[in-house]
Amino acid sequence: MNICGYIPESVNEGDGLRAVIFISGCSHGCSGCFSRHTWSFQAGERFTDKLQQQLIDEMKQNPLLDGLTIAGGDPFFSAIEVSAFVQQVRQQIPDFSIWIYSGYTWEQLIQSSVEGEVSLLHLCDVLIDGRFIEQQRDVSLRYRGSRNQRIIDIQQSIIQNKPILCQSSDMYDNNADINAMTTLT
Repeated sequence: MNICGYIPESVNEGDGLRAVIFISGCSHGCSGCFSRHTWSFQAGERFTDKLQQQLIDEMKQNPLLDGLTIAGGDPFFSAIEVSAFVQQVRQQIPDFSIWIYSGYTWEQLIQSSVEGEVSLLHLCDVLIDGRFIEQQRDVSLRYRGSRNQRIIDIQQSIIQNKPILCQSSDMYDNNADINAMTTLT
């Protein structure tokens, strides 16, 4: 498995301050994808055990981080390898929230017979699901690019056996900060 990027601190790929790893490889081929450079499974560099530990150590040393986001490409195309990495993160930084992006929907992943996909889903906290659809592009959305994509609370969804949307104050109301500011003036 390769990675084609790492951002040590970001506020764009999930709640709070997050480290972000971009896994190489995607076969969805979404028209208008802004990260076509991640489609090749050979893009970037090998995500060796040494590099994985180096990034985990870096994340452990940053007390401001709230969690890790795994993007791509699509991490579910390398589900077994990504699962092993997430397990290492969980063991070494147990309080980290883990978000993951996929062009697959919750329904496709939870019913998947592809080895490793369901296991990877169960290891994470939040899923941003669905392919990017250029006709539904919306730059006002937080953490996603098109209106069809959802921000799903994985653990609650597993318990209730249906997709449960995350209930963060700023995920669905893009005007939350503006509304709060105007009520104070």
